[in-house]
Amino acid sequence: MIETVVESIRVSLVTQHRVVILKEVHGERHLPIWIGAYEAEAIAMELQGVTAARPLPYDLMKAVIGDMGGTVERIVVSDLSQDVFYARIVIQQNGRAVEIDSRPSDAIALAVRSRVPILVDEAVMDRAGVVLDGDGEEEPTAIGVESEASERVDDERLSVFREFINTLDLDDFDKKKGN
Repeated sequence: MIETVVESIRVSLVTQHRVVILKEVHGERHLPIWIGAYEAEAIAMELQGVTAARPLPYDLMKAVIGDMGGTVERIVVSDLSQDVFYARIVIQQNGRAVEIDSRPSDAIALAVRSRVPILVDEAVMDRAGVVLDGDGEEEPTAIGVESEASERVDDERLSVFREFINTLDLDDFDKKKGN
């Protein structure tokens, strides 16, 4: 498993689509995952230290898990199949680990609230990870350990992500409100 952090949430000025960019803690690869506007806002609010007037679903999930004696231990972006990412929320309760299927966007929104690691399966990072240059553009070097034919297919499928990333306007979500 590869530990990552939310580096940024980016918005296309043309399409208004959002993508969360996860970055390896001990590496240079980034994993772009398309997410909905609501989920992007929920993640950004937490990263910026903004509190909603009423609990968001992720605040509610965290409270329910805690009230039932559990703690969120980590989330894992576990698979990529037919251009769809899959995630698992790992909860510790009464000495046992419970894994719950989740959309990555929901899992990440819960992870930033619970301040737990965001892990990515190595095979997912190998297939979909990209190295960005200083301007947020992808470097021309290919990433992955699969065969050349498989890389061509994956590159074709993932090219829409790369094209989308190249149209994005960077928003700085690292800064806390009031800084």
